[in-house]
Amino acid sequence: MKSTPTARRQKGAEVSLAVADFLRHLRERNSSLHTIKAYRGDLANFAAYAGQRGWKDLDHVAIRGFLSQLYEKGLGKTSVARSLAAVRSLYKWLAREGVVAQNPAKLVSTPKLAKKLPRVPTIEEMNGVLDGPMPGVAAFPERDRLMLELLYGCGVRNSELTGINLDDIHASAEIILIRGKGKKERYVPFGGSAAQALALYLPQRQKVFQETQKNTNALLVNRRGGRLTTRSVGRIIKKVAVAKGLSPDVHPHTLRHAFGTHMLEEGADLRAIQELLGHERLATTQRYTQLSLKHVLQVYDQTHPRAK
Repeated sequence: MKSTPTARRQKGAEVSLAVADFLRHLRERNSSLHTIKAYRGDLANFAAYAGQRGWKDLDHVAIRGFLSQLYEKGLGKTSVARSLAAVRSLYKWLAREGVVAQNPAKLVSTPKLAKKLPRVPTIEEMNGVLDGPMPGVAAFPERDRLMLELLYGCGVRNSELTGINLDDIHASAEIILIRGKGKKERYVPFGGSAAQALALYLPQRQKVFQETQKNTNALLVNRRGGRLTTRSVGRIIKKVAVAKGLSPDVHPHTLRHAFGTHMLEEGADLRAIQELLGHERLATTQRYTQLSLKHVLQVYDQTHPRAK
């Protein structure tokens, strides 16, 4: 088998050394920072569990033991499933590098997760959030309205929203360059409502720079003139949306789900929605067919001659 830096090192901490190499590989591939952060935590737990054992001592039974340990620590099925996915990815890379001959994690079943579909606000509810003045809890109303318009009007992820730069917006064509997962780029259109919100926000953004003596290419900024963080976006969206009557469990991804669901309900092609959302696989987009099943049944009942 091929000898790699990891394979040539002493066996004392074989797994932890391999994990470090794997994370370095992910960084070099420009993998998502969120993915790397999640893998780092999950694989650190696996390395700690492996201890001084080498790859020959870690079969599928040992990996099941690792998952059992996670359950004993109080982790839920979702977290355990994510840890198993991280271990599988590590082994897949090790096999490609010639360190191991097979992937024992493939023999371990993924914990069965309850199929919980997110509760998506109705079109009427979303119009209620976006129409009319912003509530008093909005500390920067022009910016906060634009955030809502882009999350719901373009279906972008929270991380994609905060990554938008001013020169990514092509106002004449009404499109925005979005940098998605794995640094993949796509263009998404934005409508008249978002354009109006943008026109109202930009002068206020400039005022922030005049007051703070700062400048940045970031589209969305805080009152100190810095780029808005995903954590801040989540907090602001929840505060504004709840004040406008939405459920307290609302978050930026809720608006992305609403974008996909409502487009499907209004007759958009599933592949077009896939492109707009930046989904790599159509299967991911097809979740919205489950979210819209009630609507589909209503259409059938109202339109098919044999349903009446």
